[in-house]
Amino acid sequence: MAVEKVVIIGSGPAGWTAAIYAARANLEPLVFEGNATWPENHANGTLPLGQLALTTEVENYPGFPVGKSREYLSTALSAERQPWWVQGNDPQPSHGINGPELMELMRQQAVNFGTRIVTDDIVKIDLSKRPFKMWAREGQTAEAQSVIIATGARANYLGLPSEDKYKNQGVSACAVCDGALPRFKNKELIVIGGGDSAVEEATYLSKFASTVHLVHRRDKLRASKIMQDRARTNPKIKMKWNSGLHEVLGNEREGVTGARVKSTVDDKVEELAVSGVFLAIGHTPNTAFLDGQLKLDDKGYVVWTTPARTYTSIEGVFAAGDVADSYYRQAVTAAGSGCMAALDAERWLAEHGML
Repeated sequence: MAVEKVVIIGSGPAGWTAAIYAARANLEPLVFEGNATWPENHANGTLPLGQLALTTEVENYPGFPVGKSREYLSTALSAERQPWWVQGNDPQPSHGINGPELMELMRQQAVNFGTRIVTDDIVKIDLSKRPFKMWAREGQTAEAQSVIIATGARANYLGLPSEDKYKNQGVSACAVCDGALPRFKNKELIVIGGGDSAVEEATYLSKFASTVHLVHRRDKLRASKIMQDRARTNPKIKMKWNSGLHEVLGNEREGVTGARVKSTVDDKVEELAVSGVFLAIGHTPNTAFLDGQLKLDDKGYVVWTTPARTYTSIEGVFAAGDVADSYYRQAVTAAGSGCMAALDAERWLAEHGML
């Protein structure tokens, strides 16, 4: 078996950016992008192309100031990779670009520079010695002198059928990503959660919404005192204590039109006329396949061991994107760290005489 210079695990913005930079540096990267047909990937929200593949409009990724991207996609992508809507009559975003379209363009750019792709999930990896060895779900194995972990993190949801039905139609897990969209401006919204992240989401959304209902299962927030003060003093944030999301309401044309919240102390159910439901109950980094071989923080994210570098606790293993970032979790920061990881891998390989 030939030993690869670098294997990239993951296919979100971090993974494809790492592949672009690694390919241009003649590292001949091999990417394991995941398999969309595996049922657990659908259930966990870990489909190929990352979280942006589950997103509709992306307005804050630099380089796409207005919509009408379909004409470019029809020439930039091979026929078999063109999303079905490229040749259709579905409405395009008035600003930005659709998430799946952006990810397909990143993937194609990596392919154009010679990136090789395996459409399978890495389920086991041995980082105890070099070359590192990894096993894919369908039986393929690979060995590599260096590895870039770019498997991302998935947003936690409650698992309600109605919640799943209206994802990207008013149900979101990222206020910074979606809060400025027209469907939410000057509308009532709900944020579910009680920690710092929930207050941050509610505070951010209050810039656009008429009212933000912060729904928490207890009678006091888990957030830090300074964050609690922000929620209490923000006139647009209304607390819904001892309550949880019971059902998301909506229709095919408008998406979310309301929500039912149920008391955690009795059986009372209240219906709120909201246009958006934002989940802020944490994220789960996709690190289970590492089996504890890399140093993780208390939230399960891969730890960068050197400031301003993508180094991990094992030499030759680098991490990029949301799998190592519990703070920003944006496509542009993920892409940036993918670039860093590829450069770090190239320089590490050169220093060790492997190029």
